[in-house]
Amino acid sequence: MNIFSNIKQSVYAKNGVVATSEGLAAQAGLEILKKGGNAIDAAIATAACLTVVEPCSNGIGSDAFAIIYFKNKIYGLNASGRSSRNISIEKVKNLNHQEMPKYGVIPITVPGAPKAWARMVERFGNLSLSEVLTPAIRLAREGFSIGHYVGHYFEHAIKHYEENNHGPEFEHFFEIFKNGDDFYKAGDIFRSEPMAKTLEEIAYTNSDSFYKGFLADKIDSFMKKHKGFIDKEDLKSYDVEFIEPLSVNYKGYDILELPPNGQGITALMALNILKDQYFNYDDPSTFHKQIEAIKIAFSDTMKYVTDPQFMKINPNYLISDQYAQLRKKEITDKAKDYESIDYKKSGTVYLATADKEGNMVSYIQSNYMGFGSGIVIDDTGISMQNRGHTFSLDPNHDNCLMPYKKTYHTIIPGFIMKDKQPIGPFGVMGGFMQPQGHLQVVMNMIDFKMDPQTALDAPRFRWDERKQVALEANYPEKITQFLKEAGHEIKIENRVGGFGNGQIIIKKDNNYLAGTETRCQGYLAYY
Repeated sequence: MNIFSNIKQSVYAKNGVVATSEGLAAQAGLEILKKGGNAIDAAIATAACLTVVEPCSNGIGSDAFAIIYFKNKIYGLNASGRSSRNISIEKVKNLNHQEMPKYGVIPITVPGAPKAWARMVERFGNLSLSEVLTPAIRLAREGFSIGHYVGHYFEHAIKHYEENNHGPEFEHFFEIFKNGDDFYKAGDIFRSEPMAKTLEEIAYTNSDSFYKGFLADKIDSFMKKHKGFIDKEDLKSYDVEFIEPLSVNYKGYDILELPPNGQGITALMALNILKDQYFNYDDPSTFHKQIEAIKIAFSDTMKYVTDPQFMKINPNYLISDQYAQLRKKEITDKAKDYESIDYKKSGTVYLATADKEGNMVSYIQSNYMGFGSGIVIDDTGISMQNRGHTFSLDPNHDNCLMPYKKTYHTIIPGFIMKDKQPIGPFGVMGGFMQPQGHLQVVMNMIDFKMDPQTALDAPRFRWDERKQVALEANYPEKITQFLKEAGHEIKIENRVGGFGNGQIIIKKDNNYLAGTETRCQGYLAYY
């Protein structure tokens, strides 16, 4: 039974489709498809445009992850960066920090997105990187009208950054992202010649400028001036990693996520715990069990997930039937707090693309916490991520800060296969909401037979900590009341904001069937 208002319908596309959170970026992807580019070219065109048209969510200094279905084979891409060789817990504490700061030069790790763009197009694309980045360069140089969703976050985020970030290292950020003395808002024209020139530099050097050329020199100089840790040697030594995705079989469908250092394994763990049960969307206990399963999964991933070279537990164990059998016994009819297992004793933009050849991409790119570190490299428009914030300064923590290490990463792309055939890409962005969103949209489609748009529009929950759970305001009262009686501490929140933004494309007969997020200005471009 459909117990919510479906805002829009899934669309059918015969030849290709681009789904993302901003219309101009989706249109750029479609433009590339029509010029002879494939799904990979379209994904990178869209991703680059998103750094321009949705800078409150990502930037040229972002990290990225992807799952790519290309010519009948699946590839995973990890384009998250490492900490500097020069950083240490002792050095950070000597700067009067008892935990990793959110903003400034300290939490910046090597950005991976520019290298991801180059490597994906080089290995899988039909076009050159310069052709693929042309729409983003044009938008940055000629400008565009800011939409309502981006305008809202632009204004509110900049106010927050003004209140919290003081000092000369933040000056270039405000030069780029403030409209003179005023805030950018919906309807204003945003353009940035520094971003246009930087995107051109990345395009014509196949990203090399960012890691060992002119742009690398600019980053190195900025960091030295403001006592940061990242230097040119850190940038020069960086490359992306092509990796094998992890998967669990959930009721006949293989759900794919990337392995750590990402948190996609959290969604797989929760699905594996729930896979042997029958669920009814009208039964309030369904949502209780979903919440408890995601809490169990997080209790372990928040302890153990880090750079895989430093993990003390095999990720494959966490998605094993042995693990699932052990942990699902802990779910009762009451909300509980869960501790991580003692394994020694027990055993923030998302986009999806598809083309007429059957290639598909699930791609996610983020600065973290909105605009990221609040650092923009002078004269470049490069907004740097702050992914190092998730490192712990406790030397005994699995995800403790160390030189040349990848940290726990929140951004995760998803993909579905069945009988070794592709069903399609999906993703829900939004910090620690992401595995929870993945769990919910996967179950919406598989257990409750929802089409992509309906699966995205369905009301979502968000577990925050301990027994605290946020529900969207359009949850039925009987579910809300049931969860309260089960011991969950429920708060009701507005639908737009903290419940993630998603995109889904699935292969259906001779078409693609796609849905986009209605909690933001999600957009489908297709033909």
